[in-house]
Amino acid sequence: MPAFPYWRLSGFYFFYFALLGSYIPYWTLYLKDLGFSGLQIGYLSGAMMATKIIAPNLWGYLADHSGRRLLIVRLGALLALVFFCGIFLSQKFAWLMLVVVGFSFFWNAILSQFEVITLDHLGSEYNRYSQVRVWGSIGFIALVVALGWFFEKMPLNLLPVVMASLLAAIWGCSLWVTDGHGGSRPERGAGLSSILRENGVWAFLLVCFLLQLAHGPYYTFFSLYLEQAGYSRGVIGQLWALGVTAEVVLFLFMHRLLPRFGLRRIMIGSLLLAVLRWLLTAYFVKSLPLLLFSQCLHAATFGAFHAVSIEFIRRSFPSRLAGQGQAIYGAVSFGAGGAAGAVASGYLWEYSSELSFVMAAVVCGLASLLAWRFIRPSQQ
Repeated sequence: MPAFPYWRLSGFYFFYFALLGSYIPYWTLYLKDLGFSGLQIGYLSGAMMATKIIAPNLWGYLADHSGRRLLIVRLGALLALVFFCGIFLSQKFAWLMLVVVGFSFFWNAILSQFEVITLDHLGSEYNRYSQVRVWGSIGFIALVVALGWFFEKMPLNLLPVVMASLLAAIWGCSLWVTDGHGGSRPERGAGLSSILRENGVWAFLLVCFLLQLAHGPYYTFFSLYLEQAGYSRGVIGQLWALGVTAEVVLFLFMHRLLPRFGLRRIMIGSLLLAVLRWLLTAYFVKSLPLLLFSQCLHAATFGAFHAVSIEFIRRSFPSRLAGQGQAIYGAVSFGAGGAAGAVASGYLWEYSSELSFVMAAVVCGLASLLAWRFIRPSQQ
């Protein structure tokens, strides 16, 4: 048995990303069934991403200064559940916007702080992070496949019940987890602003923003894109699951790949593979073999890049700023980048669904150039 609470940490990731497995592939289909336009769907999805800009930074600051990181995770999980239950009162656009903003403000606050708790538990075994995080990917796969089959026979209006149940499980897991052992890294005197001004750090954050911006059409409209191409909901669920299965395989070997290839090489390689992925998605959506291959590239465009990002933040921020470091990463990438990508893809979708993925490839190409130019070769 490992020295750290492996299953307690893994259980939280399982249910947290199981919720994503219910939300990402099926939320837009649910909103479409409610009669919302592509632009309205983009705004609702963007609002959820936008809360990641403010919420993680606020809760990260409070966690670093209060030392009550686990309490913040538990409180955030509970309030996310309470606010989400408002969806059962009304499904009008304005009310749904309030529900999404309220629920996601707390839900988006907890993952960054839980990442710090996990790394504290791992201590000198930080390279084993991907072996814990892999259970999040397994949770995603389990839900996306199960719901694909489920919604072949059952109405999509049951989706909020599934999501509320998973939120309750996340809160339950947060009660099971214990605090970490505290910072295992030596402190240093640099303040937050000076760290952010460092060449590699600001360039890294900009690259993260652009990569998540490019994922906007995928996370917001991929299910609709596949449905338009003639795929059934069961197949759509399996295609989502395939991408995350490839991510799982990557996570199992990431603790060996990081020391061998270094952060910079893996980062640039992931970005170049993202260019290929979005071009294949744009032009070959009706070719199942090429679509299967492009989904396998999720191992690089999300899995490898995310593992590299967690390690980059761990190295760049001292333990007294660990919560804010993880929060800034989440806010800039999944928050600002995700929100901008959701809204931009909403506009592009109204014009051309294919063009939205072509633009995603262009953005990833720009990100790879920035990483090559500004991320230091010494950042290995």
